[in-house]
Amino acid sequence: MRKLPPLSTLPVLEAAARLSSFSAAAEELHVTHGAISHQIRSLEEYLGLPVFARIGRRVELTPEGAALAEQVRAALQQVADAVEAISPEAREHKLVISVLPSFASRWLMPRVGSFLEAHPQYQVSVEANQARANFLTDGVDVAIRYGQGPWPGLHSQFLADDSYFPVCSPQFMGGHLPKEPSELMDVPLFRLEPGYWEKWFEAAGMSYSPPRQGVIYNDAALFLQQAMAGEGVALTRRSLVQSDLKTGKLVKLFDIEIPTESRYYLVCLQQHANKAKIIAFRDWMLSQIDW
Repeated sequence: MRKLPPLSTLPVLEAAARLSSFSAAAEELHVTHGAISHQIRSLEEYLGLPVFARIGRRVELTPEGAALAEQVRAALQQVADAVEAISPEAREHKLVISVLPSFASRWLMPRVGSFLEAHPQYQVSVEANQARANFLTDGVDVAIRYGQGPWPGLHSQFLADDSYFPVCSPQFMGGHLPKEPSELMDVPLFRLEPGYWEKWFEAAGMSYSPPRQGVIYNDAALFLQQAMAGEGVALTRRSLVQSDLKTGKLVKLFDIEIPTESRYYLVCLQQHANKAKIIAFRDWMLSQIDW
């Protein structure tokens, strides 16, 4: 067998080339930006030529890098197909779903039982993670992504838009809930980064500067628990609280909503878009969206 480059560098090259970003590749592969740079340097040292051109803080594939990345992507897909071919029946009956933790806990998991009832032939595995799935290396079949798309090399199906508005427990402030947006200035406001409170207050005809102190969350499920406990007001997406509004665990404050910049998409490999399990899950998702 001819000598191969360090095999650990090949998935890194494929991801960095497809995403046109070392940072995005690091997020997808669950490693640091420095680890991506190190692997690319190792590959370039082995080859004796650059695969990426450094232009300021940006990187671009060289012609040689682009040619190699295309062949590596095809080779990785062949390996994935070969692994799947060893036990195609078992693989076809397993559905691995990648999803954000907040959407998994607040929307998907309370409903996924109905998918299994309708499709008992499938074994479902839910991977809740902030990082994007790498469909070639993670064994993920389909992802529910909240973003703007498109995602290079992937098939995406639009699912739904969303909107932001403030919610709180009906027992917040002893049940004496704010009646005017201006009253929110004096209560704890839970926020994500990037935050939407400034935009919501602007829609309400007010200016707002977020406090320098206080907790900043990276997952909405965390501060929604605090909101339900009556500890403050959360600005959240309709998709995450629709069930809680129906049951009365949370109440919506005011009729002011702002649209989200991101949207929900179902994402998978282009060549898997017509697989029966992908189509079944997509159709179920579209039938279940209730916001």
